[in-house]
Amino acid sequence: MIMGGQPVKACVSLGTSHFQKANQRVRAALAAADVVELHDVFAQRYLGCALDAGKKLDIFGTPGNDMACFLDGGEVEVHGNVQDQIGNTMNAGRIVVHGRCGDAAGYAMRGGEIFVRDDCGWRVGIHMKQYEGRRPVVFIGGDAGDFLGEYMAGGVIVLLGKAGKHLGTGMHGGVIYLKAPPDPGLISDSLVLEKADEADAEVLSPLMCAYNRLFAEERGAAVDESGEGFWRLRPASSRPYASMYAQ
Repeated sequence: MIMGGQPVKACVSLGTSHFQKANQRVRAALAAADVVELHDVFAQRYLGCALDAGKKLDIFGTPGNDMACFLDGGEVEVHGNVQDQIGNTMNAGRIVVHGRCGDAAGYAMRGGEIFVRDDCGWRVGIHMKQYEGRRPVVFIGGDAGDFLGEYMAGGVIVLLGKAGKHLGTGMHGGVIYLKAPPDPGLISDSLVLEKADEADAEVLSPLMCAYNRLFAEERGAAVDESGEGFWRLRPASSRPYASMYAQ
């Protein structure tokens, strides 16, 4: 809904309202506006669930689990930290977090982008996949907990900080770009760790530029936008468990 060329905006304060009531109020506001600011958010779950293209939530506070699950083209921006499973099974759109995120961000996501300024918890990017030209992206500006990219089947993860243990466990598709390479002794035989090349830099550079546009001022410095100096982690095979089954 655009009036006079400007998006229609609304503001909702959630306070301590139950997540079901909170989401009813948010959906009602989104039905009448393009951009909805949410204030006094205290861990309400499912905010922005299945949000369509052309709609945006600006969240001030700490949203609860499964924020922006099934996101379908909309945008959710959080001015603070978020809890677990943001972007669960998202299809398209963008999530921006001006802070850190919890566990399992991007769980089974199939498209769209997640940009996190700081650290993330465990199992981020678990079961990520890509299809029909959609290539999801998770960009983490800080450190990651254990099991980053677990069972990853497609898409791109970019990590500027340090990775935890069990990196890429069960990974059979997609790619993880690491600015700080892990100890090669911690890399499974089912994975290949190698220096990123010029083709990788072409993928990384626009993502680095996007990260700077979002966070450089807050961080007090911009990151290198060339996309150079990364390591690429990829699966050695698309069938890591083939030997466990009858041929």
